Amino acid sequence: MATKTQKKPTQKTPAKRPVKKSSKAAKRWTQTHLIILVLVTSGLLTACICVILALFVSLRIPTISSLADYRPPLTTVILDRAGNKIDRIFHQNRFLVEIDNLPQLLPKAFLAAEDARFYSHRGVDAWSILRALFHNISEGDRSQGGSTITQQVARSLLLSPEKTYSRKVKEAILAYRIDQVFSKKDILTIYLNQIYFGSGAYGVEAAAQTYFGKHARNLSLAEIAMLAGLPQAPSRYSPLKNYEKARKRQAYVLNRMAAEGYITATAARKAFNEKIQVGQSFKKEPAYQYFLQQVKKQLTRKYGAPLLAAGGFTIHTTLDGEMQIQAAKAVQNGISAWRKRQNKDASSLTPQTALIAMEVENGFIRALIGGTNFRSSQFNRAIQAKRQPGSAFKPIIYATAFEQGYNPGSIFIDEPLSLPGSHSGNVWQPENFSGDNYGPTTLRDGLIYSRNIVTIKVLQEIGVKPVTKLAQKLGIRSSITENLSLALGTSEVSLLELTSVYGALANEGDYISPVFIEKITDKNGNAMEKAPQQSTRVLNPQTAFQVTHLLEKVIEQGTGRKARGLGIPAAGKTGTSDRNQDAWFIGYTPSMVSGVWLGFDRKKTLGRKETGGRAAAPVWRDFMGRIKHRLSKDDFTIPTGIRIIPMDIETGLPREIDGAEKVSWEAFREEDIERLKKERTEITTPSDL
Repeated sequence: MATKTQKKPTQKTPAKRPVKKSSKAAKRWTQTHLIILVLVTSGLLTACICVILALFVSLRIPTISSLADYRPPLTTVILDRAGNKIDRIFHQNRFLVEIDNLPQLLPKAFLAAEDARFYSHRGVDAWSILRALFHNISEGDRSQGGSTITQQVARSLLLSPEKTYSRKVKEAILAYRIDQVFSKKDILTIYLNQIYFGSGAYGVEAAAQTYFGKHARNLSLAEIAMLAGLPQAPSRYSPLKNYEKARKRQAYVLNRMAAEGYITATAARKAFNEKIQVGQSFKKEPAYQYFLQQVKKQLTRKYGAPLLAAGGFTIHTTLDGEMQIQAAKAVQNGISAWRKRQNKDASSLTPQTALIAMEVENGFIRALIGGTNFRSSQFNRAIQAKRQPGSAFKPIIYATAFEQGYNPGSIFIDEPLSLPGSHSGNVWQPENFSGDNYGPTTLRDGLIYSRNIVTIKVLQEIGVKPVTKLAQKLGIRSSITENLSLALGTSEVSLLELTSVYGALANEGDYISPVFIEKITDKNGNAMEKAPQQSTRVLNPQTAFQVTHLLEKVIEQGTGRKARGLGIPAAGKTGTSDRNQDAWFIGYTPSMVSGVWLGFDRKKTLGRKETGGRAAAPVWRDFMGRIKHRLSKDDFTIPTGIRIIPMDIETGLPREIDGAEKVSWEAFREEDIERLKKERTEITTPSDL
């Protein structure tokens, strides 16, 4: 019993203890493993996060906030008075259009060609990327990118165009973000306005104008399909350069549109067979360049070149395209006539020319020629050149005299004249152009026949200061020589200045600054500025008419006879500088004033007898005759207080005073008539004393 009793405890005790020790050890090892596993996992996750963050930092992915206020650089357009496009200013030739203003099939054509799953993916199309990746690996290049329209927007606006895998990663991330923030319509609108189409055109509107000469809203299905094929390779598929390749690409787009159900197969075939007229409607006209140069100078001074080239303004100019073309023809005819008179061929040095046409009532410049050839010389002689106007300055002197109470019949003695020169001991002996003297001469004849001696004597009587003041009021901005040589037109002025002077005479004494830009609108069509319609009364209307009436006779019987035959009322004056270096003619009708100048840049004679009457007046007559159908046929308005009466051509007195037989009908103020009557009565009636 004792033996059995001792065996039992020895059998049970060892069996229980090992089991308990093994369970505790297993627990300890399991907890350790879990802790290690958690630590390792956390470390790996942290490392991955750090790597991802480092990758993001190294990629330098830009923000998409700029897309919320999409303001791409837009083309500024310059129009003539009829609304025709005559020039553009841009960094990128682009016009912003809303997708709702485009043909319905236009966006669908781009979706079919570029991104058929646009509405189903989230900015990145995995299937397209895999397909492109497989192609690139198999072909050993990177010709296919698999980019969605959203990715193209991201690349165009936020990234550089280089083909690298890091850029593709950025592109995909940005595309996903864009798709999360913007609607599909907004993305598609940005795409259609942003994408490059080749030939300098950005966006569908510029592309439509560049390739088809029309607005995008007016494109046919055939034209839409051709445009939609361009973004993949604009240069390769350009219809201007590779029409056959463009046609093949067009066929691809039409087939894709039919496959997507946007059009029928019949419509696709019909569009493919449509004959397309390729070519832009806009073309720079060489004859416009001097005018455009002045317009751009004004715009740049006011708005600055950067804003002008990106602001999308519409510049409505005063240029009349028809008149500008006719001005160019008249100028060329004038040069040809000069060559013939001087026996010069086309290879010989020929004079430069300038012409300005301005509407009387508003100062709008309708035509401007600044030289014979803009390509060879951009110097604008109509505005920048300052030359001696000769006798073309005389109407300002006679206007001043009339303002001071003189009249067309006032008498001055035309005789040899000797005056102190500009230097001590010098003598100035001016002469008439003919070299003759004519004795007692009326102001009428002094202006009509451009008598130098009479004009100098008039200037002596009225004073130089009043003349210079009036000249400045009439639009002369150049400095004026304040001595008696002013009577001979020795102070240099520009053609624009002198034409403005005559414009005030035509406008009944009201001066209006020359206007090149009628109005400017912003990209939304809102008016930014308009030309001021303000005039300044600088001359009595009676005086302006008296000068005009005499200048009509300059054309009828005086130095401007080469300008006769227009068939409507016209007035004007010739001008010739010393040694025939400058030839001028400024003339006007009641509605239009125009000025012509001929001369060499390096001052030299135009040749024997090449006066303003011979060289410039025929050009004026040619131009005004070409635009005659656009001019008013009305007579010059006779202002209140003026009577046109017969005047004795010898005594300068109204016929009703002395009963003369040889008369000329002249414009007198009523007050002057009454004064002359009184003076004659005092002479013929014995004094009571």
